[in-house]
Amino acid sequence: MEEAIRKLLESASRDISQCANDLRELDQIRVRYLGRKGDLTQLFKQLGKASADDRPRFGKLLNEAKEEIENLLARAVEESKDHLLEEGRKVDVTVPGRKPLQGRLHPITQMALEIGRIFTGLGFETVEGPEVELDYYNFEALNIPRDHPARDMQDTFYISEDVVLRTHTSPIQVRVMEKRNPPIRIIAPGRTYRCDSDVTHTPMFHQVEGLMVGEDISFGDLKGVLTVFVHQMFGAHVGLRFRPSFFPFTEPSAEVDIQCVMCKGKGCRVCSQTGWLEILGSGMVDPEVFRMVGYDPEIVTGFAFGMGIERIAMLKFGIDDLRLFYENDVRFLRQF
Repeated sequence: MEEAIRKLLESASRDISQCANDLRELDQIRVRYLGRKGDLTQLFKQLGKASADDRPRFGKLLNEAKEEIENLLARAVEESKDHLLEEGRKVDVTVPGRKPLQGRLHPITQMALEIGRIFTGLGFETVEGPEVELDYYNFEALNIPRDHPARDMQDTFYISEDVVLRTHTSPIQVRVMEKRNPPIRIIAPGRTYRCDSDVTHTPMFHQVEGLMVGEDISFGDLKGVLTVFVHQMFGAHVGLRFRPSFFPFTEPSAEVDIQCVMCKGKGCRVCSQTGWLEILGSGMVDPEVFRMVGYDPEIVTGFAFGMGIERIAMLKFGIDDLRLFYENDVRFLRQF
């Protein structure tokens, strides 16, 4: 046993000296001698086979050998680090520099910030609300009772009978009207959820809803605000039109189309040869919604609108597949 300990110390010392400047090799030496299956550990396991008289002496020798190997390794590691540090100081100033990679905002984030900037400039305040919403705020307070056929327009994720993942950010408008008196001018951006997934739909997406309430608010005000938004987002040369539509919480309702940004209104595959692309829904707030929040529809009027941020980003950047936003392909994201 004593001879085996002496030879192991010599071997360890020789190995450490030969790999003095290689941290990886030094770590492998540590495992080889001091690891759970290391050579020194195996000698410790043989200690029980020694006689009772020799066991204390061999145990002391083994502990001394372990301590010496640990000290040799510690010194070698420090010398290796010093050597690497010294090597690192040798800088060749003629070598071209490396330009660090710079992070970018996700295109959805860029679009949300741009939409917020435009409406903030028009005097709108940004508000937020819960993504896990009560059925009351998501549907009933917006003039969509439980038996209303409009519920079929939105494939909803139900958490329980009375709790849903919000299908739009319109519930935030109701919550704000419950707490404030007119005039109100807000936008409500955020994540929304519906049971849908294909090239133009995802189960989770982003919307911006807007609301303006006060005395003598007219459809003309709605058209003016949205016209300014479209021209600031897509350019003053882009034409737009208001097309009659239906939404349970607005009456009258209209969808807003813009001249196709791909073909400039000439007709192409993207716009189905019509020359127009739908970008948002809007309308005058239904009097029933006002009554639900305690407003007198004989005194106040207002308009609301809503748009998908992904939809705006696809048109702004010329993207034809919604799923690209969520695949996290760095090659795609670097373009923005």
